[in-house]
Amino acid sequence: MKLILASNSPRRRQLLAALGLSFDIRLLEVDEEFPAHLRRAEVAEFLAARKAAAYVPGLAPDELVLTADTIVCLDDDVLNKPADRAEAQAMLGRLQGRSHEVYTGVCLRAGDGQEVVFSDCTTVHFRPLRVAEIDHYIDTCQPYDKAGSYGAQDWLGMAAIDRLEGSYFNVMGLPTHRVWAELEKLGALPAPASS
Repeated sequence: MKLILASNSPRRRQLLAALGLSFDIRLLEVDEEFPAHLRRAEVAEFLAARKAAAYVPGLAPDELVLTADTIVCLDDDVLNKPADRAEAQAMLGRLQGRSHEVYTGVCLRAGDGQEVVFSDCTTVHFRPLRVAEIDHYIDTCQPYDKAGSYGAQDWLGMAAIDRLEGSYFNVMGLPTHRVWAELEKLGALPAPASS
């Protein structure tokens, strides 16, 4: 099957390429609202499935679209992408010195109707941060396209994350180990090179 990545995230592109997968990129605007009663993994899976559904009309029978959505949860609050500097400061102020969960929901939807939806969770532990560190990060990294106002691969991730429980790549935006396993089940991995 021909793999289609339905994401504008450079991190997801990087991770799929690092897995040795070839893929095309297709982009559509999809509403990212979710029902208020959903919690944690349910939110990430709902959004990934909603995104995949938008691609179904244009999928050929031999195509497989991969959609993903990463959310940051502090207690039961979902911290989405910050709208502005003040919201980024507020989010990072809440996250500092605490642990939180990062959920990435993934949907693999084939043109022939097969669909797999799953999520992965990583617990992230932040050390306490000074206001000056938060301001430095926002000024230098502009984290307005990142759930929870931070990227694990950015300066803040390197300076503030003191421990992870789960997949680092999940925090970057794609649980690569799970994606690989599900692609294998669907028979969508490239044939191994003969030696």
